[in-house]
Amino acid sequence: MKTSADVLRTHVDYTAWASGRLLDAAGKLTKEELTRDFGTSERSVFGTLAHVFAADRIWLWRLAGGQNPGFLAESERDLAVLQNAWPALYERWRLWAAGLTDESAEAVVDYRDMKGNAYREPLWQLVLHVVNHGTHHRGQVSGMLRAMGHVPPPLDLVYYYRQMGAAAGR
Repeated sequence: MKTSADVLRTHVDYTAWASGRLLDAAGKLTKEELTRDFGTSERSVFGTLAHVFAADRIWLWRLAGGQNPGFLAESERDLAVLQNAWPALYERWRLWAAGLTDESAEAVVDYRDMKGNAYREPLWQLVLHVVNHGTHHRGQVSGMLRAMGHVPPPLDLVYYYRQMGAAAGR
């Protein structure tokens, strides 16, 4: 399946938009709400957001190169750190994605997972994996917010398309 560079850029923008909206919602929670244990894999709103941030960072390193950022340092396990670092990370994602071509989207990427296992997959699949991974966990956080009596922001892709269309005058 061919996937254009424009589609990948749109999905990178979407995931930045959706994560930013959810990060804003998390900023309105009390510390107790932010760290409430829901018994999920990442336990809490904060734990889940931190997991997505760390994964986004590691995947960008795998695709764009540079220094391995590692998962999360203890000093980074703070909402204020995520609120500052995540938008900057998404800007790096956008800058990287701006250089994609339809041909480079088809390129095969060699990388290793956190356990050192080697993999080889097309770049377009990896970018869409990053977006899908974030969507999965943002859905979990939305459920956590609802369980605490909060209304999460709309995060569906169609809301992004509508907002971007309205911003473009469509």
